[in-house]
Amino acid sequence: MAQNVMITGTGKSVGLGFNLVLTYLEAGDTVVATVRKQCDELDTLINNAVSVSPDCDKGFFDANLDYIAKTVDITAVGAMRVIKAFYPFLKKSDRVALVMNISSEAGSISKCFRTNMIDYGMAKAALNMATMNLVNTFKDDKGINFFCVHPGWIRTDGREDNPAPLSSYEAAVILRELFEKKRNDFEGHRFITNYDEDYPF
Repeated sequence: MAQNVMITGTGKSVGLGFNLVLTYLEAGDTVVATVRKQCDELDTLINNAVSVSPDCDKGFFDANLDYIAKTVDITAVGAMRVIKAFYPFLKKSDRVALVMNISSEAGSISKCFRTNMIDYGMAKAALNMATMNLVNTFKDDKGINFFCVHPGWIRTDGREDNPAPLSSYEAAVILRELFEKKRNDFEGHRFITNYDEDYPF
């Protein structure tokens, strides 16, 4: 059955968001790819928007730490703002409304190995916390479900020499199937990989 899907962060043709739009459209779904266009109901909301600072690749002593707040605001707080604004449309869904927050392995505190990407990692960790807060907030409401997902290592920069194993389109196909599988799963771990494996917070 066709559904209405909203996806943020869809502006780059080599990016994950853009290719998620393609896969949902190819499946016959209606996609809202910008927050300025409203629809009567939403069945799926995918928060994919992200920001990184110019110092993302720098370590602690070289990075301008003042950049971190903006990255967290866009990536984590921004997702919360979108969910809050579109909650009335999610409540109108005739199925379990699904919110998928696109996170990253970089947001796992227990698996952290980097000394760079401070702003990105902190933003994704904050998004994971936001997801769990929403899970707790809506624990008695079986009409809406929340997950954060590590989408895998993806060639989102369009470079042919990028060693990542998945194109954005390939990743989007995998994720769309995963999302439908998880829609009614209220018992599973809330931070998962693109292959439906539990990932540690």
